[in-house]
Amino acid sequence: MNTKSSNTLDIASADPAANRPAPVPFATALRFWFWLGCVSFGGPAGQIAVMHAELVDRRRWISEKRFLHALNYCMVLPGPEAQQLATYIGWLLHGTRGGIAAGALFVLPSLAILMALTWAYLAFGQVPVIAGILYGIKPAVTAIVVHAAWRIGKRALNNAALWAIATAAFVAIFALHLPFPLIVIGAAMLGYIGGRVAPERFRTGSSHGKSKASSAPSLIDDDTVVAHASYRSARLVSVLLIGLALWAAVYFALVASLGFDNPITRMAGFFSGAALVTFGGAYAVLPYVFESAVNQFRWLSAPQMIDGLALGETTPGPLIMIVAFVGFVGGWQTDALAGALGPGHLFASAALAASVATWFTFLPSFVFILAGGPLVEATRDDLRLTAPLTGITAAVVGVILNLALFFAFHVLWPAGFGGTFEWPAALIGTAALIALLKYGVSVPKLIGVCALLGLAIQFGLR
Repeated sequence: MNTKSSNTLDIASADPAANRPAPVPFATALRFWFWLGCVSFGGPAGQIAVMHAELVDRRRWISEKRFLHALNYCMVLPGPEAQQLATYIGWLLHGTRGGIAAGALFVLPSLAILMALTWAYLAFGQVPVIAGILYGIKPAVTAIVVHAAWRIGKRALNNAALWAIATAAFVAIFALHLPFPLIVIGAAMLGYIGGRVAPERFRTGSSHGKSKASSAPSLIDDDTVVAHASYRSARLVSVLLIGLALWAAVYFALVASLGFDNPITRMAGFFSGAALVTFGGAYAVLPYVFESAVNQFRWLSAPQMIDGLALGETTPGPLIMIVAFVGFVGGWQTDALAGALGPGHLFASAALAASVATWFTFLPSFVFILAGGPLVEATRDDLRLTAPLTGITAAVVGVILNLALFFAFHVLWPAGFGGTFEWPAALIGTAALIALLKYGVSVPKLIGVCALLGLAIQFGLR
């Protein structure tokens, strides 16, 4: 990295003359990451859109170019890209403790909410209040995803070549049903070739100019050097070893206390493997989780898995948090409602199983970011890396649009095209999209209003 830059960042001073934001206190960052974890509805597209609006446009903690470079790296990793992006930006701001805090607070509120809802679901069955809230939130989530596709596409697709990649990605996943990892590889190859043939179309600075809202300097600007983000081989090795030690410590503690054959220990092994193959986000790995959890291990039934997906889509946090639902239900129902820890320990069994599923699913994400982040920062101006990542960003726009159509279909025709069209959901979704596009309503307010509308519909105003 170029340590001669005058913008070296040690989070110690700001530049008033350049209207640069003041350094962010760690406590302020903690409050923001906790807030984000509580309002991060809308799946990865919605979560990334919220982070972009807050961190790039409103607070100016990071520039658009740095934000998109980090996002591109997270897109090619296995695991939840939005949570990894939060970890990456938290690490840039405050080092290792910042990355761990940002990533953990992105997940913990979702874990707590999902465990509470799953307990209510298992203990009391379908609750009309929850059903009403979900009915209102689902079309809002669809609108958030559509808005994210528009917002990110407007910023990222600034030339015909990137539009072509986005279109090809949409066709590949919507019409040809190609797996997301294959689309990512294809987009990266196109980006690499494009970077050599037409570099001006794939150079990050040219295709991702700053928006009007983010034209002022950012705390971490395009040319800011972050002192603690310098690459060192010894640090890379140490992070990898610490990550492996943390995995082994928890896994073998479960083996020693519960044995290899306990369902919770089996969950630890299963979700460790699943975490390494979650390329393409939650929807790419859900079929694998569904098949294994329902048919192989029988931790839950197929209808329960579908109910869990609905809860996962409409609670804050990454959609892959459905693993916590799987773990909770599996720990609760094991051995004819005796619980994985034995009779009389239903909730303890379920809570431990949900926590284990979450730990082994997200631990690799922290390792990927804390170990690989310095190397990625060192290659920000290397077109050989940035051009393939720019191609991936373009492809992701097409994939997000496909996700929006997927959501819309299941929200508006829950029983398929042959079933009833849910016109109240259509009205809620249309109003939510107008509120986002025309009036810039915040996501938390939008979710709250739509949840109230869903309750009104559930209790007789339909």
